[in-house]
Amino acid sequence: MNDVILWFQENQAGIFYYVGRLLIALMIIVGGFVISKAIGRTMIRRLDKSQIDNAVVSFLVGILRTIIVVAALLMALSHVGIQTTSFIAILGAAGLAVGLALQGSLSNFASGVLIMIYRPFYSGDYVEAGNIAGTVLSIELFNTVLKTPDNKVVTVPNSQITNSPITNYSRQPTRRVDMVIGVSYAADLKKTKEVLMQVINEDERVLPDPEPRVAVTELGDSSVNLIVRPWVDSADYWPVYWDMMEKIKIRLDENGIGIPFPQMDVHLHQAGSDEGPIRIQSVLSDKNAAKNTATDNEQH
Repeated sequence: MNDVILWFQENQAGIFYYVGRLLIALMIIVGGFVISKAIGRTMIRRLDKSQIDNAVVSFLVGILRTIIVVAALLMALSHVGIQTTSFIAILGAAGLAVGLALQGSLSNFASGVLIMIYRPFYSGDYVEAGNIAGTVLSIELFNTVLKTPDNKVVTVPNSQITNSPITNYSRQPTRRVDMVIGVSYAADLKKTKEVLMQVINEDERVLPDPEPRVAVTELGDSSVNLIVRPWVDSADYWPVYWDMMEKIKIRLDENGIGIPFPQMDVHLHQAGSDEGPIRIQSVLSDKNAAKNTATDNEQH
C-alpha cells in the first residue's frame, strides 16, 4: 500500500495531466452527440418545410449525425495522444472499397434523393420516365415503381429515370388534344373548318379558354391536312380524343367531305406490242395511320 501511495505521489503531475485530457476527450464526445442532435433537429425542421419525403429527411439527418459523432470521436482520440492518421486512412480505404462495390446502387440512391428533393413527379402522376410510361405507385430511395396502362408493375432504377427526359402528363390541370385530319383537295376548306368547329363546340368537355383551334397545317401528297386542337381537363384527354375522332369521321361523311388515302398509278409496257401501256391503279396503305397506335402507351 505504501508503494502505491509513493508511486502516486511521484507521478501525481502526470496522472492529473492525463486525467484532465481524458475528461476533455469525454467532453468532446458528449459535445459531439449534443451538437449532432441539435443540428439534426434543425435540419428536420428546415427540410419539413420544403416538403421533402420523410424517408429522405431521416436518412440525410442520420448521415449528418453519424459524420459529426465520428469526427468528435477522432478529435477525442487525438486529444488523449492516440494517432488517428491510421484510423482515417482505414476509413478512407473502406469507404473507397464500398463505393466501388456499390457504384450502381449508390448511383440509384443519389438519383432517388434528387427525385425526392426536386419532385418532378408525385405518386399517382402519369409519367413517361426511363423509357417507361405509367402511373407512379411509389418513389423509393433506389427505385421508382410504375404501373403501365395494361396493368403491369415495372420497377425502374432511379438512375435510369434521372438520366433520361421525364414527361409528366398529370402535372398541369389541362392539356391540348392534338389531331391531324386530312381531307381531299376537292373539299371545300371553309365548310370543312366549320364542320370541325361544330364537332368541337358540341362537346361539353372542351374548355372555352384557351380557345380551340382549327387550321390548315400542310398540303400533303394526297390530302390537305388540318390541325384540330381543343383544350380539355387532363383527366378527359383520351375520352375526348377517341370520341372526337369518331364524330369527325361521321360528320365529314354526312357532309360529303372525303378523307383520301395515298394512291399510285402504275403503267406497264409490253415489249414488242403496238398497244398502249396498260394502266393499273394501285392503292397503297397509309403508313402514317400506324403512328396513331403508338400513343396508346399514354392511356390512363
